[in-house]
Amino acid sequence: MDGSKAGPLKEVSPGLDASNEEEYASQSKLLQEFNTISSIDKAWTFNSGKGIGTQAMFSISQPNLLANKRRKFMLSTVISKENKNSVTFQWAPFPVEITGASTVVPSPSGSKLLVIRNPENESPTQFEIWSQSQLEKEFHVPETVHGSVYADGWFEGISWNSDETLIAYVAEEPSPSKPIFCPGNKKGGSLDKDCNSWKGQGDWEEDWGETYAGKRQPSLFVINTNSGEVQAVKGILKSLSVGQVVWAPSNEGPHQYLVFVGWSAETRKLGMKYCYNRPCALYAASVSLYESESNQHELKDSSLEDFPVVNLTQSISSAFFPCFSPDGKFLVFLSAKSSVDSGAHSATDSLHRIDWPTNGKVPSSEKVVDVIPVVQCAEDDCFPGLYSSIILSNPWLSDGCTMILSSIWGSNQVIISVNVLSGELSRISPAESNFSWSVLTLDGDNVVAVSSSPVDIPQIKYGYLIDKSNKDAWSWLNISSPIIKCSEKVKSLLSSLQFSIMKIPVKDVSANLTKGAQKPFEAIFVSSNRKEDGSCDPLIVVLHGGPHSVSLSSFSKSLAFLSSIGFSLLIVNYRGSLGFGEEALQSLPGKVGSQDVNDVLTAIDHVIDLGLANPSKITVLGGSHGGFLTTHLIGQAPDKFVAAATRNPVCNLALMVGTTDIPDWCYVEAYGSKGKNSFTASPSVEDLALFHSKSPISHVSKVKTPTMFLLGVQDLRVPVSNGLQYARALKEKGVTTKIIVFPNDVHGIDRPQSDFESYLNIGLWFKKYCK
Repeated sequence: MDGSKAGPLKEVSPGLDASNEEEYASQSKLLQEFNTISSIDKAWTFNSGKGIGTQAMFSISQPNLLANKRRKFMLSTVISKENKNSVTFQWAPFPVEITGASTVVPSPSGSKLLVIRNPENESPTQFEIWSQSQLEKEFHVPETVHGSVYADGWFEGISWNSDETLIAYVAEEPSPSKPIFCPGNKKGGSLDKDCNSWKGQGDWEEDWGETYAGKRQPSLFVINTNSGEVQAVKGILKSLSVGQVVWAPSNEGPHQYLVFVGWSAETRKLGMKYCYNRPCALYAASVSLYESESNQHELKDSSLEDFPVVNLTQSISSAFFPCFSPDGKFLVFLSAKSSVDSGAHSATDSLHRIDWPTNGKVPSSEKVVDVIPVVQCAEDDCFPGLYSSIILSNPWLSDGCTMILSSIWGSNQVIISVNVLSGELSRISPAESNFSWSVLTLDGDNVVAVSSSPVDIPQIKYGYLIDKSNKDAWSWLNISSPIIKCSEKVKSLLSSLQFSIMKIPVKDVSANLTKGAQKPFEAIFVSSNRKEDGSCDPLIVVLHGGPHSVSLSSFSKSLAFLSSIGFSLLIVNYRGSLGFGEEALQSLPGKVGSQDVNDVLTAIDHVIDLGLANPSKITVLGGSHGGFLTTHLIGQAPDKFVAAATRNPVCNLALMVGTTDIPDWCYVEAYGSKGKNSFTASPSVEDLALFHSKSPISHVSKVKTPTMFLLGVQDLRVPVSNGLQYARALKEKGVTTKIIVFPNDVHGIDRPQSDFESYLNIGLWFKKYCK
């Protein structure tokens, strides 16, 4: 499915560091083979009602290295259930590439498909309504109405109403008028039309930081799918950024209601990407309709004076991903209140429910019911708390009250079922599996999911309940799929690898630690399964960012590539990671640079003591906070590592606090939760001194380890100056240093060519120093 194959990429610049041309060419070719593996982004199912099974549609993506973009495909299938223990997926012969589309959203019935094409420059946004056989409608919405539609997965909200005549969505507010400058002569008090003029910039406007640079305020709109008429939803405060809109259950009156998430920004907007600690609430707004002569709902202009926008969740500091029950009697949502209240950028989630009135009126602020509360400290092998990044558009089983969710459970992602009325929770993906599982879509009361491991490419799974009286009794079938394939060489290399999840006891447990912070943390260990002489491959210690994130036991093309060229991996989920309960997570803020560093060193010593690693061939790799740990480790343990590589690392909090889009992060991680309330845009001398003492830059004089830096110039989270300052300090000391700068990349450095160049160089760098 890769149309971009053009033979091995060859070095055209003398700047790349390769031990020899043959090794470079070999690793480049192998990394290309890993890159061709596709990913499933989303899936939808539709009941055809014709007795031929369920129709399903999969959205797929694949890197296109030559174009430096991700190709997007759609592949259809028919799911036929032959009997309880057998299911067949009849795949279309070929996928269809979706070019130029920002997002695609099927209608609830599956009879229509919305395709949105966001504008380039100042051209209009295109809305296309497709039927099964043709393009039915196409509407162009000019910049004077709104800018690009948000399709980023966070502010994004695109919702069809029940009769598929209206679509609510989130888009950039209209561009403000720019001042016009003309140095020519004025005639009669007006500008001479023949004079040379240009548009100025006007006042600068705050945006939501990393990945949102230059994007205007997200606002709420409704489009009529018959006429193309667009209206902005009125009554929403200017200070409110909106997202994640859904239609409320329809009623017989002249008003339909929208529920959406709102983030207030009275003063400064702080970075939103990856940051769940931004207060937000659910709001309800009314859209006025009238019935046209053709009995179709048409938008009616209304001032909304009689129907004000209502905050539904005033009693809780965070509410997002709203989802109505099938009968429309209640509304469920996720909350990151533990993150908002503590200041940690991500923490343990909770799930909540509010009742929805059935009289068709705008609800007042309703009582919030806890469905899944925040888990502080779980007993061994028990549910550690909810860590869910999204809710499906239709997550409901046929009983109308059981949701299917993906959630992090230690170093795994699992699939759980939750009865939102009783709070009963079950892990439905296999408890004995160390793979990570993610729900894609539901087929009635059955689940279409994907499962993978660090050494197994993703596999589609089909789950069904064996016994309806036993909510834990699920069986899972393997589904043959043309979507995710790899070359024979990659298959052979992966078959030579194995992985395990290690529990690592905390070293030097102190009395003032909470019970959760005293429990063992985890690390994923990937190694060859064909070593018979007792020797160990060189080790790469892999450190995730955040720090409140997690490395999952799922397939990563980049890490699988590094495993396949002769390295073992120790992927450490130090205390502070997601998936282990709130007490363990909250033990880290205020102790960064010490507790997390010690956990990593403890994990390394653990595998050395087990005879799984050669202490003279250890390297370390991390990005963002993982880069913070990488540069701390080579300073605090200067003789431990033979090489290091880091992507957009946090090296100096005192420098970062004045330039990042999340200065509050610096305060919370340095001071602990009390830093949430002392955060200021003008740090004191005492603040700066503490930030410096907590930073890798304070240990730079001890570093001896050859270190590679991969830096994105457009990074607003950890601006490029942070990594450059540290790299220059190493060079000044005479430490071997390699710097690769990506001019057009943001914090993730995930553009296909940048990601490829990064991991090819990392592999070569580590090979060079582990010989």
